[in-house]
Amino acid sequence: MTSMVARTAGAAWRRTDWRSWANGWTLGTMAIALAVMVPVIAVITLAFNPSDDIWRHLASTVLPMYIGTTLQLMVGVGIGTFMIGVGSAWLVTMCRFPGRRVFEWALLLPMAVPAYVIAYVYTDILEYAGPLQKGLREIFGWTGKSQYWFPEIRSLGGAVSMMTLVLYPYVYMLSRAAFLEQSVCVLEASRVLGRGPWRSFFSVALPLARPAIVIGVSLVLMETLNDFGTVDFFAVNTFTLGIFDVWLNMNNVAGAAQLASLLLLFVVALIFLERFSRRKQRFHHTTTKYKALPGYRLAGTIGALSFAACFIPVLLGFLLPSGVLAAYAVTYFEDAANPAVLAHAANSVMLSSLAAVLAVAVAIFMAYGVRIKGGKVLKAVARLASMGYAVPGSVLAVGVIVSLASLDNAVDGFFRETFGISTGLLFSGTIAAVTFGYLVRFLALSYGTVEASLSKVTPNMEGAARCLGHGPFSTMRRVHVPLIKSSVLTAAILVFVDCMKELPMTVILRPFNFQTLATFVHQYASDEQLGEASLAALAIVGTGILPVLFLSMAITRSRPGHGRQGEVS
Repeated sequence: MTSMVARTAGAAWRRTDWRSWANGWTLGTMAIALAVMVPVIAVITLAFNPSDDIWRHLASTVLPMYIGTTLQLMVGVGIGTFMIGVGSAWLVTMCRFPGRRVFEWALLLPMAVPAYVIAYVYTDILEYAGPLQKGLREIFGWTGKSQYWFPEIRSLGGAVSMMTLVLYPYVYMLSRAAFLEQSVCVLEASRVLGRGPWRSFFSVALPLARPAIVIGVSLVLMETLNDFGTVDFFAVNTFTLGIFDVWLNMNNVAGAAQLASLLLLFVVALIFLERFSRRKQRFHHTTTKYKALPGYRLAGTIGALSFAACFIPVLLGFLLPSGVLAAYAVTYFEDAANPAVLAHAANSVMLSSLAAVLAVAVAIFMAYGVRIKGGKVLKAVARLASMGYAVPGSVLAVGVIVSLASLDNAVDGFFRETFGISTGLLFSGTIAAVTFGYLVRFLALSYGTVEASLSKVTPNMEGAARCLGHGPFSTMRRVHVPLIKSSVLTAAILVFVDCMKELPMTVILRPFNFQTLATFVHQYASDEQLGEASLAALAIVGTGILPVLFLSMAITRSRPGHGRQGEVS
């Protein structure tokens, strides 16, 4: 009876005076979405209406190089992350070998290490003056580089290797989640038809996991397009590096906007290919009954090889870089722990916390606005507003600068005409600009997390609140937010960690003489002073470990029937 009353009240809530409130939520959601999309619109507008024509010069000189290098980098990183991510996910999910339970979460640890940090570490180890080549020269008696061959770390291949080591967890976690959700019945049917474990993997499990794998590889490629620190340190001429060069060295914002627009085409192409690859394909569970996964026992040589296949990515992607940074932090502790580093850490925490709070607040407002009003248009606008994560930070930074500069000029012109005073730059080159850039880029993380959690709350809650005389805002604050507080916390942590690691956007948007841990590490490591930056780099890595552990627990619990006695162990 109570449930029926709640449902009736819920229907009435949608028809009565809540509609006027819903219009307010709708307008607010639309306004926020428009503000978040302004930077991308500004980039495209400036690209098609440049103040001076530099496009022909770029097209005849550096553009082919940018396109070729970017494509090679994407192909290399995509193949590398696919092989490591899918292979390790299958091993730890479907096979049983020594160390498997540790690798379930340890394989996610490299995600905590930014690509530019691992690039600095391996360059310090592998370059000509590094300990490895020094040791080889001492052992074999070589006196110069002409006497032996050693792979060049500062190269396109080096950039591919560094990004692969820290980005494969995106493919791993989505592939593992997909394998965990698969029914054993399908695999058993394959075995009944005479296919062994490997043939079942390639013909059944892999095709079923294809949507998740494609999404994982797409995320990897978007992160590859966003990277600045690695390609800058290795002097690999990609689009991102070209945007910085045209803007900061050539002092041409329009040219940077044109390159940024072309880079956006790469992103759009990635999204289109991801959607196209899943066209008219549907994957459904064939049963609601789940039991423990088969757990193929791997012993002897095969077990040892499986252990090595999982251990090497963790060793090279997390343990070795972290160990080197820890050793440097001890050796250079006095220089690494100076008051300036603590100030940079405070700046990073302040900016990341502010962005996390704003992103979560905006996400809750938008998700709840979509919930109480609904409609295809509002949902589409909200999803467009949360597309910023797919746009490289360098592109968004150009858009933020252009849009805020226009706002500053408008405000200054108004005050000059009205009061005869100049306001100067109120937004450009300030903390507000950096925070706004973070919000635009990472709103997708908070919105996706909050929306998914909010969708699990029954609509009857609104009906019950209506019976008790509560309005939409009161219902959201008293009922929905407490119910989704764990997801809200998760969203805040994800945004906070990504803001701590963000480099390209911070380099462009930060105020003068304002450093964060990311910009400080990049500056010192670029000057061959990794020891002085080691403690700051460790702090960035350390902040990324907590969400990695959360992700690991969430993936493990994602299999239907997890934790039920006699089903999934």
